[in-house]
Amino acid sequence: MAQSATPQAHAFAAALAAIARTDRLLVALDFDGTVSPIVDRPAAARVLPEAVGAIAQLEALPHTWVAYVSGRPLDSLASVTEADPNALLIGSHGAEVRLDGGTVELSLSDDERDRLAELDAALTELVDANPGAMLEHKPVGLGVHSRLMDQHGVPALHAAARSAAKQIGGFLERGGKDILEFAIRDATKGDGIDVLRSRVGATAVLYAGDDVTDEDAFARMREGDLGVKVGDGDTAAGFRVADPKAVAVMLGLLAGARANAVGG
Repeated sequence: MAQSATPQAHAFAAALAAIARTDRLLVALDFDGTVSPIVDRPAAARVLPEAVGAIAQLEALPHTWVAYVSGRPLDSLASVTEADPNALLIGSHGAEVRLDGGTVELSLSDDERDRLAELDAALTELVDANPGAMLEHKPVGLGVHSRLMDQHGVPALHAAARSAAKQIGGFLERGGKDILEFAIRDATKGDGIDVLRSRVGATAVLYAGDDVTDEDAFARMREGDLGVKVGDGDTAAGFRVADPKAVAVMLGLLAGARANAVGG
């Protein structure tokens, strides 16, 4: 996080204090690279211990909700967050929603399933030909992971994957950190924020995320909301912190200010 002596740090502290006083607060968090470091095995990712206590404190306060908004499939997100059955979860970039234990079912058409299967076969062949590449199956799409690849081969792999998806047709492409995704349904993290805001009746939303897909959520921030970009890169967020450890510090400060504001 920025040093406390800087004007930006003073402005950030003031923004945290202000949002802590809202009537109904939604704290929405991306997972990978935000509350968990990026790891080689996605299934091994977990919320940083430094953030666990602050999140639990926020969840225990009145009129305060914590939600996770991720590109991960919903079942993967539930596993790595170790969330309780009533947690608010948005998976697959907004295409999957779990609210208070109820999951919105996805009903793909026969045509959508056929096109996904065709792209699956094409991408599997490409991934098998590129050591270190991995293919992730998602409810409404596929993701080509390249974190463990020789990075010199990534552009050619991505070009071939794009060509395969274009030939089949009907896919939305999303780039992220070490992943290229193809979705058959047009949903974004911004859509997820809208669903969550409506569900809890939030009067203000704090959203933190590190990836280019989080910009869709930052674009849905309203007056009184707070968008926080984690790490480097262009962003529409109003503020920036360095890494997941800085996010943990931010959440601790917010939890303390919120407890004082609502008498928790």
